[in-house]
Amino acid sequence: MTSLTRAEEMDAGYIPKLPRIIFAGRSNVGKSSLINNLVGSKKLARTSSVPGRTRTINIFNINSQWIFADLPGYGYARAPRKIRSGWQSLIEGFLKSDDRIRLAILIVDSRHEPSPLDSVMQDFLNAHQIQTQVVATKIDRVRSSQRSRSLREIERSLGIDSLMAYSSRTGEGKKALWRIIKEV
Repeated sequence: MTSLTRAEEMDAGYIPKLPRIIFAGRSNVGKSSLINNLVGSKKLARTSSVPGRTRTINIFNINSQWIFADLPGYGYARAPRKIRSGWQSLIEGFLKSDDRIRLAILIVDSRHEPSPLDSVMQDFLNAHQIQTQVVATKIDRVRSSQRSRSLREIERSLGIDSLMAYSSRTGEGKKALWRIIKEV
């Protein structure tokens, strides 16, 4: 596993010609924790309890088989307004210009109903015909008695029937998500 330079610091042609898996979601939804859990590293993607720490598109070469792209979170973030406003064009430009994107992992928090911005991102991915898997993170923080209802509410809100529950703490969902990644 090799960590590469941030996408903004390199020419897109420099990134190895491998299938791209992108990770998108609101600020502080657990994108970096999910990436770290998937690859078995605590330090590959930087994590923080403060929303908005991922301010660039971070690119990772995973075993010379895939490129994982950790996108900046959308929605609430503790970042200057100028930086937040630039994220939309950065993300849209990346998604529109890279024809090697094979899968988008749209991450939502299992404890909350998806936001309108989650729906906007889902619509954007669908409009650009990017295969998407919605993943509900932090499932270990939902009471077992509320779990099914919470997951059904997310499916209903986003109009999907393929939601995956995931926990970076327990590893729940890890094998299933790897199966999906390996199929692309």
